[in-house]
Amino acid sequence: MNKIFVLLACLAFAGAGFAQQFKWVDKDGRTQYGDAPPPGVKATPLKPPPGPAPVSSAPSSGAAKKDKPLSPEEAFKKRQQDAKEKQEKEAKELADAATKKENCARAQQNVQTYSAGGRVARVDSKGERVYLDEAQIASELAKAQAAARQACG
Repeated sequence: MNKIFVLLACLAFAGAGFAQQFKWVDKDGRTQYGDAPPPGVKATPLKPPPGPAPVSSAPSSGAAKKDKPLSPEEAFKKRQQDAKEKQEKEAKELADAATKKENCARAQQNVQTYSAGGRVARVDSKGERVYLDEAQIASELAKAQAAARQACG
C-alpha cells in the first residue's frame, strides 16, 4: 500500500517537472521564474528540461547486463548456478582422472605381460586358445608400449 502511494506521489510531482517554465521581471525589478507568469508581464519561455534517455528496443549486450546490479534474489540464483557448474566441472575432472589412471594401469599391465617372457595366448573367434610366436609378441609389445606412453603421459 505504501509503495503504491509513493509511486503515485512521484508521478504527480514528475508532471510538474515537464511543465513549461517561464522567466519574467516583476514590478520591483526582480527576475522571477515559474510555470504560470502573472497577467500583464512580458514572460520569456525557457527551454524545457531534457527528457529521459530513449530506451532502445535492441537486446542489451552482455557488458551492459554485467554493469546492471543484480537483485539479492538474482545474485543468490547466480551463486547457486555457479556453484552447481563448479561441482559438475570438478566431478567431470575427477571422473576423467580416474579413467586416465585406469587406462594407464591397463596399458602398463599389457607391457608387463608382453615383456615378461614365456608364452602368451589369446582366444580366437572360435573360442580356441591360440599362442603368439616371438614376432607377434614383439609387435604386441611395441603397441602396448605406445599405448602406455599415450595413456600415462
